[in-house]
Amino acid sequence: MPVLRQLPRWAWIGTGILALIAGLVNAIGYLGFMHEPITNLTGNATQLGIAISAGDWLQIAHWALTIGAFVLGATISGMIVRQNTLQLGRRYGLAMLLESALLFGAVPLIDAAHLSGLYLASMAMGLQNGMVSAYSGAVIRTSHVTGIFTDLGMYLGHLLRGMPVDPLRLRLCGIVVAHFIIGSIAGTLLFAQLREHALLIPAALTGAGSLGYGLYCWQAGIRVR
Repeated sequence: MPVLRQLPRWAWIGTGILALIAGLVNAIGYLGFMHEPITNLTGNATQLGIAISAGDWLQIAHWALTIGAFVLGATISGMIVRQNTLQLGRRYGLAMLLESALLFGAVPLIDAAHLSGLYLASMAMGLQNGMVSAYSGAVIRTSHVTGIFTDLGMYLGHLLRGMPVDPLRLRLCGIVVAHFIIGSIAGTLLFAQLREHALLIPAALTGAGSLGYGLYCWQAGIRVR
């Protein structure tokens, strides 16, 4: 197993913020007019299978579009960032700016109970999740935590067998899980006050993150490419 020896501070901060945003968006999706997750592709794929088995063409189209939007977002992310290894100077700022625009665009549509708003939000999460894939052999996912909990279980098994486990890997898992849950809590509280307009908060956060990343690279004299 490759050892994750170090992760720069900007990457720790960015990973935590993106996981928090995903938790916010997913909670709002659960509580919204369709009561469905936005980042949970496992559940969405299951719903698609159920719809196919029932021959419900409207639901088949809906779940296929939801999944397709997520994949399209990840595809766009791959075209923008172009590399699957975390490195300062990649075009993460542009990816976050587009994610912010998609979330802002989703708000009025979701507020009007229009399904296309959910597809825009799903595309935004696919874009975010595709933005960062790996660093020093460690897979980094910020929009869902199934893989993270799997990693935690594997690391626990290794510890029980007396095998070495990189503590930074455990820390990375902990940061993603903690921030995702905190984001879900915040999303629930915000939804109680703002309803679907709560989605404006993660939209603004991603926009601010894009600006912050650009300023950080500029101050560090790093060319974004």
